[in-house]
Amino acid sequence: MVWWIILWVVLGLAGIVLAYILLLVISAQLVNMKKEYSQESRYYRFLLNSATFFASRLIRIKLHVTGKDMLPKGRYLLVSNHRSKFDPILTWLVLGDQQLSFISKPENFKVPVFGRLIHRLCYMAIDRENPRNAVKTINRAIDLINRDAASVAVYPEGTRNYGEGLLPFHNAMFKIAQKANVPLVVVTVKGAYEIQKNYPLHRSHVYIDVVKVYRAEEIKKKKTAELGDSVRDIMLENLKKYEGDKK
Repeated sequence: MVWWIILWVVLGLAGIVLAYILLLVISAQLVNMKKEYSQESRYYRFLLNSATFFASRLIRIKLHVTGKDMLPKGRYLLVSNHRSKFDPILTWLVLGDQQLSFISKPENFKVPVFGRLIHRLCYMAIDRENPRNAVKTINRAIDLINRDAASVAVYPEGTRNYGEGLLPFHNAMFKIAQKANVPLVVVTVKGAYEIQKNYPLHRSHVYIDVVKVYRAEEIKKKKTAELGDSVRDIMLENLKKYEGDKK
């Protein structure tokens, strides 16, 4: 009798998982990839956050988050360092209630299911080879903030950094905060780069820190190069505290 109960429970859980996966796939297929969405969907935000949550548990990620209480109440521009493909995934997970739309490379929108989900949530592809198209993306980001549709996240390094430290910044990204007249939130991510080599034998510890928030009036008159240097120094200083961490 006990074995029958266990079997029914297992089959029931398997059915729930399969139904959830089917829901994800069908919902993703309903997203029009040719349409530029101007408002996010709570339903698709729930799907993205829940799928990310389950995936992070599956691959044994332990998240350590600090400084979240520093986040502004209104819209803002978030900037972070970028070493791993997991960086944006884990950032949107821990800030799941913030309605973040990332500026990302076009290839990410071709990822099965997830590429469609992020497109529906106003994530923006940027053409790094065409400055004119890149400006259009920046202007769209400003518009999203101004309409209170979303806060925007971007990696000023412009691409993933496969080494230590930080790559040179694309300081034009800071114009988003200046032109939208919103605060600039500085975040660092440490440990995501090790996930692939840790799984499946070891748990991965990932540290996401909200390090500094620049007020809108504080950055409005600064040159973007000056702002970039300041942000860079803050990120490097915060990352130093994890040097030698073997977790």
